[in-house]
Amino acid sequence: MELLKKINDKTAVVGIVGLGYVGLPLGLEFALKGIKVIGFDIDERKIPILSAGKSYIKHISEEKISKAVNSGKFSATSDFSRIPEADAIIICVPTPLDEHREPDMSYVQNTADMVAKYLRKGQLVSLESTTYPGTTEEILLPLLENSGLRTGKKFVVGEDFYLAFSPEREDPNNPNYSTATIPKVVGGVTENCLKTAVALYNQVIVKTVPVSSPRAAEATKLLENIYRSINIALVNELKMVFSRMGIDVWEVIEAAKTKPFGYHAFYPGPGLGGHCIPIDPFYLTWKAREFEINTKFIELAGEINTYQPFYVVENAMEVLNKFKKALNGSKVLVLGAAYKKDIDDMRESPSLKLIEILREKGAEVDYNDPYVPKLPKTRKYEFHMDSVELTMDNIKKYDMLVLSTDHSDYDYNFIAENAKIILDTRNAFERNGIKKDNIFKS
Repeated sequence: MELLKKINDKTAVVGIVGLGYVGLPLGLEFALKGIKVIGFDIDERKIPILSAGKSYIKHISEEKISKAVNSGKFSATSDFSRIPEADAIIICVPTPLDEHREPDMSYVQNTADMVAKYLRKGQLVSLESTTYPGTTEEILLPLLENSGLRTGKKFVVGEDFYLAFSPEREDPNNPNYSTATIPKVVGGVTENCLKTAVALYNQVIVKTVPVSSPRAAEATKLLENIYRSINIALVNELKMVFSRMGIDVWEVIEAAKTKPFGYHAFYPGPGLGGHCIPIDPFYLTWKAREFEINTKFIELAGEINTYQPFYVVENAMEVLNKFKKALNGSKVLVLGAAYKKDIDDMRESPSLKLIEILREKGAEVDYNDPYVPKLPKTRKYEFHMDSVELTMDNIKKYDMLVLSTDHSDYDYNFIAENAKIILDTRNAFERNGIKKDNIFKS
């Protein structure tokens, strides 16, 4: 097999479609291992940034990008007519939910259409976008097979081209794991497809985990995130129950995790964020309806987690009431806009929902985030807000500070000394050894 030979001797060219939080680090790993990479993205603003060796994602270093670009192994383009130059095409595009919480497959569909338009014999196509079981074979496979009709005969998968699914497992800014050190699940449509895809990922990933089909690989990713969603929902529910009982859920979790077996610690928060946990479970919920099955666990977890920003605002109202203040008319500063600490990724951040609800209740709301100087337009929100500097005078002018994202950069002592009231959704102040009468947990 010619492609397999090119992969093994590192002469194969890899095309990465989508240069975001998944595609860019993966492309850099290939390039830094000496494999030529062409990065494709419809956002033309990214191309000159990458070509200059610069980064638009905080946790991806400019040194790494510059090294890949200067080696001559990495280039970026918005010209999709160059797809035939690639021997392997890896699709890393978003799979969000629409306003009805159903899968929005437009990014995958449009990318598949584009790849099919230019597909040539001998290429491997691997989808990494998280999706429902069946996507690879139901959407990509027929499109790619029919692309052969340009020359009069349908392509045969496993012979004329190769197709696989390998779910991304990115965890931005994780200090212990990176793209190359996280084992990778791979499912191929045929045995030849699997063999080719495994050979490709073996060039850069510490360990590949072959499974029987793309559907099994697609389901694996959903299981991982459903597991997290349900367990986070459990501790969020326990947080609300224990709070009524006068029990500190954070103390209980710390005590429970001393058990060396049978327990894994999950932590409550102001809601779910990121592109995976708030979204992926609903892909299975949607697909399950086709088989007349109700996914009760998944939907209940979604309800609990979706409610958390409302719960935080209810707590804010109760706390302000203790100080004879109403939320309506109060000045509130939300600390943290990113969905988790020490990153600039705002996808599905609960902070945005918090800002929306607080505003609806009549509060005057600002935010601070050292990594997000301006709130960009998202699919749901368009706030036109700039990050407020955390000076002594600025902190003192707010009736309440709501900690939504526990960035390591925050000077928690300084904030506690100058804030009138703090509502802490992450237990960050106590974790930093700060206990004061004006600090409340939510």
